[in-house]
Amino acid sequence: MRKVDAVAAAVAALPDAPTVFTTGFTARLATDRPNHLPLTGSMGLALPVGIGIARGSRRTTLVLDGDGSLLMNPAGLLTLGAEPDLPVLHVVLDDGVYASTGGQPSPGGRVDLVALAGAAGVPGHVARTPEDLAELLTGLAADGRAAFVHAPVAPDLTPPGPRVGTGLADVAARFTRWCRQDATTLSR
Repeated sequence: MRKVDAVAAAVAALPDAPTVFTTGFTARLATDRPNHLPLTGSMGLALPVGIGIARGSRRTTLVLDGDGSLLMNPAGLLTLGAEPDLPVLHVVLDDGVYASTGGQPSPGGRVDLVALAGAAGVPGHVARTPEDLAELLTGLAADGRAAFVHAPVAPDLTPPGPRVGTGLADVAARFTRWCRQDATTLSR
């Protein structure tokens, strides 16, 4: 599966979920939607940010992460495992490389990421096709609990799309407004 197809399938499966995109190439795949939060310069922080969003909103929050990012900060899995009722769907797009810095191998090939998530207390799943990923996310969102999804993707070192074009402060402000407006709508 290609990373771009995995991201498209995940976003299509949960179009109204607050969605966090890890830094690097994945952030460049974010679409310009108010419920999308692409991170920049923050490797290893996608899951902690997603946990904070889910805690504040109590809504299913989609986190699109990378294998290198997860392995830089596996403590997020421990936090998520301690809160199994927190509705965070953590998808790790595992291409086995640090794509944003030239394709150096990540240490993920030596780590069973599903077992790592399970050891942290987060139920793990594997999705090998975009269709499987979309179906899995739809079912997990209905469950409303924390889950980890390992999505092996093919390494792709073609140049990504452009960097986040809107000012980062504007992206964060728009996302915050969306979360607040959505919370108001949900409470009615």
